[in-house]
Amino acid sequence: MKNRNKNLTEGNIKKQLFDLTWPMLFGMMGIVIFNLVDTYFVGKLGVHQLAAMSFSFPIVMFINSLSQGIGIGTSSLISRNIISTSRQDVKMMASRAILLGVIVVIAFVIIGISTIRPTFSALGAKNDILNYISDYMTIWYIGVPFVVIPMIGNNIIRATGDTFTPGMLMVSSGVINIILDPLLIFGYGPFPEMGIKGAALATVIARSTSLVFILIILIKREKLLTFYFGRLKNIFATWKDVIHIAAPASLGMLITPISIGFITKIIAGYGKEAVAAFGVASRIEMFVLMVVASLGSILIIFIGQNISKQKFLRIFKSLNYALKFSLIWGVLVFVILLLFGQAIASVFTDNIVVIEITKKYFYIVGASYGFQGLVMLSTASYNGINKPYPSAVFSLIRMFILYVPLAWIGSKIFDLNGVFGAGFIANIVIGVLSFWYLHKTIKKMNIS
Repeated sequence: MKNRNKNLTEGNIKKQLFDLTWPMLFGMMGIVIFNLVDTYFVGKLGVHQLAAMSFSFPIVMFINSLSQGIGIGTSSLISRNIISTSRQDVKMMASRAILLGVIVVIAFVIIGISTIRPTFSALGAKNDILNYISDYMTIWYIGVPFVVIPMIGNNIIRATGDTFTPGMLMVSSGVINIILDPLLIFGYGPFPEMGIKGAALATVIARSTSLVFILIILIKREKLLTFYFGRLKNIFATWKDVIHIAAPASLGMLITPISIGFITKIIAGYGKEAVAAFGVASRIEMFVLMVVASLGSILIIFIGQNISKQKFLRIFKSLNYALKFSLIWGVLVFVILLLFGQAIASVFTDNIVVIEITKKYFYIVGASYGFQGLVMLSTASYNGINKPYPSAVFSLIRMFILYVPLAWIGSKIFDLNGVFGAGFIANIVIGVLSFWYLHKTIKKMNIS
């Protein structure tokens, strides 16, 4: 196999950003689409099952944030070393990072399986919904290792400048999930009818196929994986470098599901339809923002390589392109939601109340998506310049200083509209502040 490593410190910036982003876009489409497909088919089972999946969303995000944080830390480390360090050293870095991810996530999985009912009871789940949550999360937890290794492995490959391979692997995983979902949920042909358990099992099987292929690519093509990790001292040294990025990156991402848990609890006071609508809207939100998320993921490696060569002008140009794109994309998405919000929501459920609440969410929060994109882009860029702490701070301010408190206050005054309005305000304020401070930080680095 031939590797696809790229030097991003020279050449046309716009072309490089485009060439790196579009494969990632397809990959993220695969991930987001299979989340939407899960929501679509589970919605056919009923409002209780749809609400159960909505309750699971913060915990699923929590585990994903842990593994993504380690993946981001690994991607940042390798992108800053791939063109200036020996291949053997990079190989050891990558291998030790995967080992770290497996150890950390397995520990959380053990805790998660043993605390399913008390955790979701605390989030407001009751009776039948709690039983459906237990069915779904028990299988999902067991399959987490199949999620973690491909996630970190994909970040390793991206750091070399190859976003095509990870993107196609993510698409393949999404396609497999789409095929398996109806078979396992409704029991077509020889497959058993498993209901919401089938949605979880389909996800686990789809991700396990990615695990096989990512291991083959890392070992055979890239030669960036070994099962010999070296001396304990060197292992800890690599872990320290990864955790320097991974800890605040994970914290920043963990803040979101934790705070969404609080938001879910507030919304649960308005009934299961409101929770179901929030779950549908959140998944569609992931879909519409995946273009910006794709651009953000490649900014880590683009900025990482350029910072290693002190190419600050290239970094500033890339950020200006990203800023304009996020704001234009946000306006476009909002117009689409204004025109087709009800039709989009009705794809996932025929419950009129759920559709109306979902549409309301789009009309209020959707107006801030361009600024939410700026939050995502600045977060990625901080990791690329090896200064991850501001992104964690801004995430903390966005969710716990603005979103959650304003949602609680808003719910008392304006009911659900107040909760959604809090998200709108938080996105705009932090989008502007985080991107402004990013420019200020990089200018200081350039001067020094």
